[in-house]
Amino acid sequence: METLYQGKFLNMVRDGRWEYCERVRNTGAAMIFACTPDAKVLLVEEYRPPIAAQSICFPAGLIGDEGPESGLVAAKRELLEETGYEAAEMRYLFTGPSSPGLTSETVSFYLASGLRKVAAGGGVDNENILVHEAPLADIDNWLSEQMAAGKSIDPRIYTGLYFLKAFPCNSL
Repeated sequence: METLYQGKFLNMVRDGRWEYCERVRNTGAAMIFACTPDAKVLLVEEYRPPIAAQSICFPAGLIGDEGPESGLVAAKRELLEETGYEAAEMRYLFTGPSSPGLTSETVSFYLASGLRKVAAGGGVDNENILVHEAPLADIDNWLSEQMAAGKSIDPRIYTGLYFLKAFPCNSL
């Protein structure tokens, strides 16, 4: 494997004829599918420079970016940092590639239950995360309104909604 570019957070590499990005300090992320006891889906909104748009997704973040940690520890940390909620229970679902033609990164998915608001949320440092509590019963309309307002919807939201509907809020 040949390194084409080495950055602070990402490297661009070539393996044979295939070029892709890899993270410098880790290869994984955690995404949390979370719903409050009163059936509101927790989503976060943040400006993303690569797409030059506000993006709405489930809370997520890198595993081990600041030192060794498990996916479960990262999921709990990211949920609290981004939304201000703690989960009584966090169930590991599966791990899969984030974009297998572009990066070596994988994402581990967790289902959070027994949520309790304990902090403001909004992220750390300069993240400027906006927390949304969207009603699960009307989530399709809510997402359509966000798209009509020009916001980008992470397609993994629909994966999370599958799990939130299969395991209703706090039924774990």
